Amino acid sequence: MKVIDLIKSTDKTAFSFEILPPLKGTSIEKVYQTINTLQEFNPQYINITTHRSEYVYKELGNGLFQRNRIRRRPGTVAIAAAIQNKYNITVVPHMLCSGFSKEDTEYMLLDLQFLGITDLLVLRGDKAKHERNFIPEPSGHSHALELEQQINDFNNGIFIDGSSAQPPQNRFSYGVACYPEKHEESPNLEQDIYWLKKKIEAGAEYAVTQLFYDNQKYFAYVERLRKDGINIPIIPGIKPLSKLSQLTVIPKTFNVDLPQDLAREVMKCRTDEEAHAVGTEWCINQCRELIAHGVPSIHFYTANAVDSVKEVAKAIF
Repeated sequence: MKVIDLIKSTDKTAFSFEILPPLKGTSIEKVYQTINTLQEFNPQYINITTHRSEYVYKELGNGLFQRNRIRRRPGTVAIAAAIQNKYNITVVPHMLCSGFSKEDTEYMLLDLQFLGITDLLVLRGDKAKHERNFIPEPSGHSHALELEQQINDFNNGIFIDGSSAQPPQNRFSYGVACYPEKHEESPNLEQDIYWLKKKIEAGAEYAVTQLFYDNQKYFAYVERLRKDGINIPIIPGIKPLSKLSQLTVIPKTFNVDLPQDLAREVMKCRTDEEAHAVGTEWCINQCRELIAHGVPSIHFYTANAVDSVKEVAKAIF
């Protein structure tokens, strides 16, 4: 069942989460451990992130370096297929503009079609670490909107070279990202919402938010979207704060504010254990309020936070 159908088929707030593919050279067992840890909460779907290649420099000696391009976390399609096969659960691989050409995207769509995986989360993706501004691949997309169009064409049996094929029996369905505190590159929230509306007009069936810690910003954002005629499900993305360092790292990395009440309590902590307790309690209360407001799903970001997510899920589901 597709994500949009899973969301609409229940009156309760659904539980879902996102995982990262294992680092190159490591096994899939850690992924399975994460799923096994959270399976008791009946996840409706699992997202699998996709990662672009990055340049790394290898020292050769005599002051010389060799520049190599590697993907630290390959295997998104294979991981998605393995999870679907092992757990019989809807999987949602991320599809990016960043680091991928149109040809790469087409082959990924073909692979997913053969595997019977038809849910996607469509994203532009982050710029490369060495880039000041986002630069698409020579034969790639600049925006998620362009990537949506390629997926729509594929659904209609049109390849990137213009040739035609039989449209897939099961069309791809997809969601997109949204930002209650606006994307870091957007000049203002109005412009950010403008582009979200364009992505919805192109075919996005739901949107998942960037992580946030202030529910009032989420509620205000959704209210504003509704006034602008945007009526698709807006799924809150949540990540429990679990370390002292995240007090400064999270706002910088994700371009979000921490509420003063949360920041004040974390600043009182002397250890990561104390910060973990504060962050977990905050997240539980945050999720309870979201559920009371009838959100369709709560989507957890589990990177380095599986145990925290389990504590929160145990309290609210």
